[in-house]
Amino acid sequence: MHDQVSVVDFDGDEAVAEAVAGLQEAGSTRGAFFRRAGAVAGAGAAAVLLPSAVAQARSGGSKKNDIKILNFALTLEYLEAAFYAEALAVGGYTGSVLNFAQVVASHEATHVATLQGVLGSKAVKKPSFDFKGTTRHWHSFLRTSKVLEDTGVAAYQGQAPLIHQNAVLGPAGAILAVEARHAAWVRDLLYAGKSVKPAPEAFSVPMSMSEVLSAVKKTGFITS
Repeated sequence: MHDQVSVVDFDGDEAVAEAVAGLQEAGSTRGAFFRRAGAVAGAGAAAVLLPSAVAQARSGGSKKNDIKILNFALTLEYLEAAFYAEALAVGGYTGSVLNFAQVVASHEATHVATLQGVLGSKAVKKPSFDFKGTTRHWHSFLRTSKVLEDTGVAAYQGQAPLIHQNAVLGPAGAILAVEARHAAWVRDLLYAGKSVKPAPEAFSVPMSMSEVLSAVKKTGFITS
């Protein structure tokens, strides 16, 4: 990535773990996560931010909050990278599903390394994960991948208007675009031969940081 922002561009605050504080509480079930993702996907254009709202949000941001957002993004990338790495290790996939898993695993690992490089010593530590057997069969893998990718898109979209620095917004937007391509790709694989469209809606609906953290917590995928 060109012109990678360095942690020295940020304020020297120590409260970088705020973004994952919500993950420390006990979770319930993965079902709520999947239902929430479905509700977001069907919400339509009503929740899409207007340009004036985006400009207002960006002008009220801060370098401190950019660190929080980047650690939030890093936590999600840790989750996705670990999911795809486990899928390759235990799934035994073949053909187009294997190709998808290999390509996306490489992307997510690169996202992790990039965000760690940006944050340096301020990067939140990698949690431990338990994916509840969802990687052991190609269909459960693709179904879970779809939800994770949709959530990743909604998460980046929700934070983009709050990013203060253009040097952070650019890389975040670049990751968002790739996550959206993953979401379309996994739909194409999951619903092959069916009438479901890889890009079903004209607008993508954002999720707030608290909504995403709450949804991820309820999966039980993050164990520490």
